[in-house]
Order: sequence, then C-alpha cells, then structure tokens
Amino acid sequence: MSSPHLLIIEDDSDIAELLKHDLDDAGYRVSVATSVKHGLTLIRELSPDLILLDLGLPDGDGRQVLKHVRIGNLVPIIVLTARDKVGEKVELFDLGANDYLVKPFILAELLARIAVQFRRDAGEVLTLRELELRPDKRRVTVRGKELQLSPKEFDLLALLMRQPGRVYSRTDLIKEVWDGKLSLNSNVVDVHFANMRSKFRELELYGLFRTVRGYGYALHA
Repeated sequence: MSSPHLLIIEDDSDIAELLKHDLDDAGYRVSVATSVKHGLTLIRELSPDLILLDLGLPDGDGRQVLKHVRIGNLVPIIVLTARDKVGEKVELFDLGANDYLVKPFILAELLARIAVQFRRDAGEVLTLRELELRPDKRRVTVRGKELQLSPKEFDLLALLMRQPGRVYSRTDLIKEVWDGKLSLNSNVVDVHFANMRSKFRELELYGLFRTVRGYGYALHA
C-alpha cells in the first residue's frame, strides 16, 4: 500500500520546499502548488489524500480553494496561515476546513494533526436509515446484508450520503464522480441511479433517492 499523498498549496518557495522536505522524510508523498489555479489543477489531476493550504496566494485567497473543493469532496484540508483571529477561524471551519495551524509552527505538531485526519478517515462510517457505507472498505450494507454496487454507483452513493438532503446537480455529479469527463447530454447518470433504485428495491429499501426534474439528485434526509 502506497503512502498518503499530500498536496501543499503555498506560494512562498522557501516554506514550501522546507515542508516538502520534512514531509518526505516523514514518509509521505508530497506535491507542491503555488497558486489557486495551480492548486485546483493538481487536486483534479492527483486526487491528494490531504491538502495543506495557505490563504495568501498570488492569484486569490485560499478560501477559493476551500469553496471549490468542498463541492462534494471531503479530502481533509489543514489551513496554514499567519492569521490568527477567532472570527476568521470560524469562517474557515464553516467553509469546510478540517483544521487550522498558525505560522510559525513546529513540525511535530503538524505531523500530529495530519495523523489525526487520517485516523478519522480510516474509521469513517456513513449511515442513513438502514443503510451503512464504509468508504475505506468500499462496502455498503442494508440491515447488515452487503449490497453489490458498481464502482461508480458506490461513488455516487458515498457522495450523496455525506450530505443527505443536499441536491447535487448533474454537473456536480459528473464533475465529482466522472472527473468532468462525461457529456451533460449523456444518460449515464440517470442509468446509474435507476440501477441503484432497483438494487435497493430488491432489499425492500424504498424512497431513498429524490429526483429533482431537470436538475439532479439527492438523498431523502
């Protein structure tokens, strides 16, 4: 099993190189982005396991990365910044940051906080009604009975289960599950939901999905 892949989004080359060196030594695979645009590109291309995010970037604010990534993506994000105001911390957590570390910090504390995020992910269990989904094991059960889903069906269900009740547009679903590589005119999304409904009906689990005509899908909360 390969080591976790971390993405540093930091425009200060000295800080970025020092962090990369220290995290390489700690056993992680590390990539570096130097701007909002570069960071979003690498997130899309590399699917990192955790992001270390600076706020002051040359082409915008790190909040832009948070807002974009949090459209259906729960990759852990630790904000690294010199700013230390309570109101700002609250705002960042509201935007979806998992943790917040004020510069300057010591490496041991950063490594500890990274480890906490990976421990949380390893034990994640999503539940709704009689349904249980374990992302790390890619396993879905209904009343304890395992349900066989295709890889894309699993990804769609996991995405919706993380925010029950939220309506995801077809554009959101294609972007998050198919990496944007599916035509909006394709009926593949609808076929996958039809197949999932059929599988859940066989286990007498009804009314799980909500279709918003002309827009997208959600789970009934």
